[in-house]
Amino acid sequence: MQTLHNVLAPAKLNLFLHITGRRDDGYHLLQSVFMLIDWCDTLHFDTRADGQLSREDLTVPLPADDLVLRAAKALQSASGTTLGAHIAIEKTIPAQAGMGGGSSDAASTLLALNRLWGLNWPLSQLLPLGLSLGADVPFFLRGHNAWVEGIGEQITPVSVPERRFVVLKPNAGLETARIFRDQGLQRNTETATITDFAVHPFDFGRNDLQPVAQALCPEIDQALQWLTTFGLSPRMTGSGSAVFAQLPSEVEMPSPPHGWQMRVCSNMAVHPLAGWATSDV
Repeated sequence: MQTLHNVLAPAKLNLFLHITGRRDDGYHLLQSVFMLIDWCDTLHFDTRADGQLSREDLTVPLPADDLVLRAAKALQSASGTTLGAHIAIEKTIPAQAGMGGGSSDAASTLLALNRLWGLNWPLSQLLPLGLSLGADVPFFLRGHNAWVEGIGEQITPVSVPERRFVVLKPNAGLETARIFRDQGLQRNTETATITDFAVHPFDFGRNDLQPVAQALCPEIDQALQWLTTFGLSPRMTGSGSAVFAQLPSEVEMPSPPHGWQMRVCSNMAVHPLAGWATSDV
């Protein structure tokens, strides 16, 4: 196999996000449900026989050593392959959004190069590599909507009903570390169960990061307020700055203000690359 083109990397939304404690090493304990949506980046892979790794940004410029190249280097090093790759990226998932775009790109890169290079590693080999790149990467590798807890490493598949969502990304971004450093962050939410969540999956809980994020980034507050004017019940995803709301079929959204990015998305039951690595976990 010489090429793999039009490889999708979907975004995720956090239907809720609770901080339930903090470990002695400083890592926060969380509970959340990660849900895949059809807002995707698209990646194209071509084999390089010279062993070099190169990247081409087809839409927006990315950092020199982004997660895609880091994922490729990690798999190349761990496997010992002599092959390289040229990777072209059509980036549409916004950065600093809380939508997992970089982590999703890394997961799709690992799955694609595992196939392109003929490594045929099972999922159990790819998962530790993914975790070394970022806490959200294993979720995208597993390929199913999931209940996530611990520091993000405990992943249990869940099913959520098919729905439409409006996703709105203000221009301002927010670094996750700023939120977690904030003294006002609530870190003692009572632990919940999947059974609790399943009763009302789209109205369950809250995002504990949201109050701090709204205080640090006024545009998040403005975006939430704008969505409420249409009778919606929005919340922030991840550490922001994107916000979202379930969208009834009768509601038509106008163009957003301030040049903000907005899409109407559907959730996905499984990842587009599900099954690309043998599941043995």
